[in-house]
Amino acid sequence: MDEKEKAAGASGGVDIGGGQFSARDIIGRDQIVQLPPAPALSALHQFRPPVADFVGREREIQILVDALRAGDRVGLSGIQGLGGIGKSELARTVAQRLRDEYPDAQLWVDLRGTDPNPRPAADALAACIRAFVGPDAKLPEEQDGLVSIYLDKLHGQHALIVLDNAVDQAQVEPLLPPIGCAVLITSREAIAFPGLKRVTLEELPPPEARRLLKEIAPRLSDGLADEIGTLCGCLPLALRAAGSLLAVTPDVDPASYAKDLRHERTRLETIGTVGVNISVEASFNLSYSRLPSAARSVFRRLAVFPGSFDAQAEETVCEDPRHKLLSDLVRRSMVLYDTAALRYRLHDLVRVFADARLKVDERQAVRTCHAAHYMAVAALADGLYLRGGDGVAEGLRLFDREWGNIQAGQAWAAAHAGQDDEGARLCSTYPNAGVNCLNLRLHPRQQIQWREAALSAARHLKDRHAEGAHLGSLGNANAALGELRPAIGFHEQARVIYQELGDRRGEGHAMGNLGLAYLQLGELRRAIESYEQRLPIAREIGDRRGEGVALGNLGVAYLELGEPRHAIEFYEQHLSHCSGTRQPAGGGHLPGQLGQCLCGSRGAAPRHRVLRATPHHCSGTRRPGRGGHRPGQPG
Repeated sequence: MDEKEKAAGASGGVDIGGGQFSARDIIGRDQIVQLPPAPALSALHQFRPPVADFVGREREIQILVDALRAGDRVGLSGIQGLGGIGKSELARTVAQRLRDEYPDAQLWVDLRGTDPNPRPAADALAACIRAFVGPDAKLPEEQDGLVSIYLDKLHGQHALIVLDNAVDQAQVEPLLPPIGCAVLITSREAIAFPGLKRVTLEELPPPEARRLLKEIAPRLSDGLADEIGTLCGCLPLALRAAGSLLAVTPDVDPASYAKDLRHERTRLETIGTVGVNISVEASFNLSYSRLPSAARSVFRRLAVFPGSFDAQAEETVCEDPRHKLLSDLVRRSMVLYDTAALRYRLHDLVRVFADARLKVDERQAVRTCHAAHYMAVAALADGLYLRGGDGVAEGLRLFDREWGNIQAGQAWAAAHAGQDDEGARLCSTYPNAGVNCLNLRLHPRQQIQWREAALSAARHLKDRHAEGAHLGSLGNANAALGELRPAIGFHEQARVIYQELGDRRGEGHAMGNLGLAYLQLGELRRAIESYEQRLPIAREIGDRRGEGVALGNLGVAYLELGEPRHAIEFYEQHLSHCSGTRQPAGGGHLPGQLGQCLCGSRGAAPRHRVLRATPHHCSGTRRPGRGGHRPGQPG
């Protein structure tokens, strides 16, 4: 083979009659036709269709579609949200609906924003350009030159470009197309541009979560689908993994699987990886691993909040002045923010993820801080309530808003009361911090549980005064349930403690509580004996309110005993006492009861016709166990 033949062969051509022809030349019998070079391979339509079982998001789809119908401007929209929330699949759904409006090119660019080294903008620009000119085109290395070519290739085109998994504005800005085109950005972090219409995705609504699960695993009942959906936090990635596991593993019982999911510590592992490219835990870790050290610490600490919380609580519990790191976590979609309620929260599975990363000493410190903060919140709510007027509603609103956190704080304190003094101190103090709100919001059975824990904590601390108060409150709570014998036992224990301590006020309250319990039992002589001991103590310490209560209830006891003359004596003293304190006597009941006494003393009203009188107090007080008084003490 001569040099011409070698050269022709090397170039992919052949030599005929002294001329070299390439493989693109067609050689016929009578002529040789030279065709133009084949165009470079291009890939201008890169969108795969969305998954067939995509559900919901109709409101978000419409917002994005409307924003991407550009008209005389660049269509610009973004999808922000937590990892696994379904941003990319929503982008594919939106792109599918717009494909006929952008027929010239539909480019999908993965910006790898969660990678340790996100994709450089120059590399993404080169990929878009090569979609037009082919993979072998020689391109400049500098970004400015690539931007010029990118804009030139898109000029006059109707192209839709999806920039998936972007890291920040600097990465995206060079990829913004010219007028006539549209760009849809997905990102875990908030990205802002003039004219950008952004939607932030949250969990699927429970009905749509159920629908997705049943699309994937039709054997699920509605009830189990709802439970599994809730345990998966209605997160699309978790729902797909759970549903796929049940779909391809027929010997896994859905009820047993749901039971396994109830265990928080192993929930992420139980959800699994079937049918997904990445586990829920690994998806969350992509965001967590990119956080600075201080932000990681705040993120882990947020696991102590069982539900929503405000900025002030986060600043205290997470040691984050002016909640700057919290705001950064919101921007990164790791914390959700309700703009209407002005409150933050972690997604349920994110909370599980964060909690698993709390160190032992870190957990102890942050739980203690959380419990102390919300004990103070309960006390603040109680103070507002006691202020009266608008404060009543304001205090109850605050208490109800933070009720989940208050309960979590008390539960942690109760669980650790036997392990350290700080936990015991919190546990002992919690029931008193918001006593009036608790009396309205906590059932007596639950009050008993709180007080039993507080009593054990007080004994652990050897705090006899607190022990006496908790015993009295346990007596009141049992009395509110009609369990008067146990109530008397608790009040008697409290009386003994107060006597040992020389606490006359506490002893007087215990005697008053005993008198009321005996009165309600119908053991009238014992009730009278208790109130007759209560009365001098009240006078001794200047307890005008307690004195009025004792006088009134002695009148009730003697009336019930059928001794109206004694009843009149105490009712008249009660009237005089309440007149001196400028308070209506007996809450309005006393005139009728005094009338019964007068009738009974003249023989005009047979005993069996006298109505059972209600134990009463000076106006503005309440019966024991019903609120409005110190814990463990009567009105």
